[in-house]
Amino acid sequence: MIRLRGVSQVFGGRRGAVEALRAVDLDVAGGEFVAVVGRSGCGKSTLLRLIAGLLPATSGEVRVDGEPVVKPRRDVAIMFQRPALLPWRSVLDNVLLPVEVFGWPRDEHRTRAHSLLEMVGLETFHRRLPHELSGGMQQRVALCRALIQRPRVLLMDEPFSALDALTREELSIELQQIHMEHAATVVLVTHSIEEAVLLADRVVAFTPRPGRILTTVAVDVPRPRTLGQGAHTAGLARCSAELHEILGAASQPPHR
Repeated sequence: MIRLRGVSQVFGGRRGAVEALRAVDLDVAGGEFVAVVGRSGCGKSTLLRLIAGLLPATSGEVRVDGEPVVKPRRDVAIMFQRPALLPWRSVLDNVLLPVEVFGWPRDEHRTRAHSLLEMVGLETFHRRLPHELSGGMQQRVALCRALIQRPRVLLMDEPFSALDALTREELSIELQQIHMEHAATVVLVTHSIEEAVLLADRVVAFTPRPGRILTTVAVDVPRPRTLGQGAHTAGLARCSAELHEILGAASQPPHR
């Protein structure tokens, strides 16, 4: 579904060029959930912007569903760290925003919007304004807004990082259920190895800048998963420990 070949990204500036990504090759199959982890500044968010068509690659090629990515696509949705809800619009109207942007019939999508809000436990809040919601509730609205367009690809840039630990786990469990039901291809960027292992089929670890793929770890643990005690706790812990060790070693300065 997603294919990157030899993708590099260099940003220019008055203080000189900054190489964010170098020669990245990555394949994500249809319906797969892939998480990307690495140090701050290693190009993880840049990777998502390239896939979303928000940024042209300096070199290399990005394809979605076999087609080169040259601009944003209607079947690709992106969720950011902050929910970025419009403060003057109700919860329902925020969810329906992409419908208006794409010029789709609003009435035809209203029922789906209500169904999505019900799925995340916010149906009775559809008339509320964003400032009347908690951070976790706002991020649930942002997730519904991303899903309203029935995306084949969902890109998520640290969407839960500003939330408390319990809310993050609640949303992670909900996201697993949504992924199983909607079968979208998901690429999640996160600083949290535990979150990546909890959610993903594969975790791709990046080197410090310039970002290159250091290794890929398969998470062969049945869903739904939880960070609490359970039958698959040991498997999740092994994957987390492996990634911590790999990323820790990659961050150490070379011995002279």
